[in-house]
Amino acid sequence: MPRLAIAPEVPRDLGALAQPVRRDAVIAMRRFLQSTTSAPHPERVRNTRDPRVATLRLADRHRGVVVRQRDVFWMLTVLPDAEAWSYAQRHRFAVNAAIGVAEIWDAQGLERVEPALRRSADSTDWRLFAHVCDTDLLGLGIDAQLLPLVRLITTDANLDALEPLLPETQFAPLSVLGQGGSVAEAWRALDTYVAVPATAVDLTDLVAALERTPDRAAFVPNPSVLDRVLDAPHWCTFLYPTQHRLARQDGYDGPVLVTGGAGTGKTLVALHRAAHLAETGAGRILLVTFSQGVATDAAAKLDLLVDDEEVRARIEVGNVERLAHRIVAEAEGRAPLLVGRPDLAALWQEASEISGDLHSPAFLLREWEQVILAQNLCTVQEYLAVDRPGRSVTLGYEERTAVWKAIEHVTGRLRESGRRTLLQLASEASTLLGRSTGDLLGADGPGHEPYRHIVVDEAQDLHPAQWRLLRAAVPHGPDDLFIVGDPHQRVFDTRVALSSLGIKAETHRLTVSHRLPQEILTWGVRLRGGGPADGLVEGITELVGFRATHPGARPAVREYTSHEAELAGLVTHVKEWLGDGVPPEEIAVAARTGELVRSAKAALIEAEPAVRVSTLHGLKGLEFRRVALIGVADGIVPSADALTPATEDPTARAHDLQRERGLLYMACMRASERLYVSYSGRASPFLPP
Repeated sequence: MPRLAIAPEVPRDLGALAQPVRRDAVIAMRRFLQSTTSAPHPERVRNTRDPRVATLRLADRHRGVVVRQRDVFWMLTVLPDAEAWSYAQRHRFAVNAAIGVAEIWDAQGLERVEPALRRSADSTDWRLFAHVCDTDLLGLGIDAQLLPLVRLITTDANLDALEPLLPETQFAPLSVLGQGGSVAEAWRALDTYVAVPATAVDLTDLVAALERTPDRAAFVPNPSVLDRVLDAPHWCTFLYPTQHRLARQDGYDGPVLVTGGAGTGKTLVALHRAAHLAETGAGRILLVTFSQGVATDAAAKLDLLVDDEEVRARIEVGNVERLAHRIVAEAEGRAPLLVGRPDLAALWQEASEISGDLHSPAFLLREWEQVILAQNLCTVQEYLAVDRPGRSVTLGYEERTAVWKAIEHVTGRLRESGRRTLLQLASEASTLLGRSTGDLLGADGPGHEPYRHIVVDEAQDLHPAQWRLLRAAVPHGPDDLFIVGDPHQRVFDTRVALSSLGIKAETHRLTVSHRLPQEILTWGVRLRGGGPADGLVEGITELVGFRATHPGARPAVREYTSHEAELAGLVTHVKEWLGDGVPPEEIAVAARTGELVRSAKAALIEAEPAVRVSTLHGLKGLEFRRVALIGVADGIVPSADALTPATEDPTARAHDLQRERGLLYMACMRASERLYVSYSGRASPFLPP
């Protein structure tokens, strides 16, 4: 029986066809897999550059282009007859000698540019790759048939002209070498295309190469798998090589941390990792996300990704607050009471007055969360002895004692009322897990952690108390913690390195944004400052090397003379986007304050009530085709209420400003297609000139 290996272009090609034509094509593909008498048969194409190429007639005047080896037919595209024949004649197919992946070459295009390269080479003795020997080039997988052309290249422009004609696995190392990089650097560039490491490479075995190239081929042995590949979202089936390698590796020795910029696929890696662990491992898996709203979205994606109900049932999706709430509730026999924000603010005001107004309520709150809860300090003696990382105001013995007394007032009042904050809840839950986890959550016996694997998304915003809870909820061992995050998109003031909490993680970094166009990414990096960010790893994380794969429209930044004019401009833009055919659910509008959100909702209620309108925080963990951010004005972004006075703690204020900048950056990076930013009055100081 034949097998199909479906390229990622095929579902897209079929989706672009008229419904009757698509239906006929899919029926023909099913018949082909079943070898029925009415199934299409491979038809050879004249003048091909690869004798293995054929076409399958799938529907009226439409054909699939396939490359055949043994019983496998690699279907590359579905096109009208003439275009299919042209595609089949134009391309050849090979196996990369260094990493063993399948390659698609525009052989006709290379033949056409060769005379121009020869003319350029005849005019000068300079050669771009003269400093690299043939052995090194061949060792990097450069195809022997390409080598003569490489030796003709004289300029960067010559090399750039070859990019659309070459497989990425050929161009990437050449690009590094052409810019003066070393052979070792070229190998690192090539390594980003390794999804399944090759122990040995047979240049004649295309099927083995396709098995090592999951981003270019999904094997379909029967019609049910075919339906799933064609109907599921693209991300369910095709991951980029580095994403696939991280998500599908058979086993890690312990915790793993994956960092990466916006659009690099961190959440997809987390979802696929959870699915892989559920399919191949043993025990329950917890996928932790930022909020319950984001958890709902992640759960829906897992429903699409995992079609086996038993496997899917092993994955629980939630946030840390939900886990902590459940642990404490089961331990105490009732749901814990949480303190509301207004009541907590009143308690901190009382605490500030008790301290003689030496420190503001905000200072005391940060001291409690960032020093006392972060380090799990239980006595004044512990507090007097510890360092206070991130807190620039020095506190002497008497001042620390006064601060502790003020904080004790708040914690005492909370105990009296039986209420807790979310961070207190996490801290108490981690303590409870350390005593008798099994009794609480139904594991095999006392002392057993409730999960075998935990996958953490948006890790940059977790507090140390929450990390202690997650560490306590999974046993130390292979594949215990798989963590993804981006310190540059932090929206809360949590700056903890995992190693300081006893989580020694193997680290990996994603640097290529497949979602963002280069113009939005470049503008966003300028907004963010392009500088380093701390947290998750020891030291700092840079944005250097972060790039996109495709161009797009520049962000539109608009100035208005009044708030009313700005709202009118927003309505106009949203209507234009809807007129372009963008579904309402693919559009998001956001602002920094609740008041601006309400005014935007009121303005849009007639234009399109289904468009999502939220605060900037509400966009975290989500993505949309088009995003509009309003009210990005001085005095609103950054929010004055969110900034520590410089006279009180200059370091805390600097952190606050970076957090506000990171919040705006995060919101901008939610747009995969268009970004619109507006303000009235004076622009936010964060906006690039």
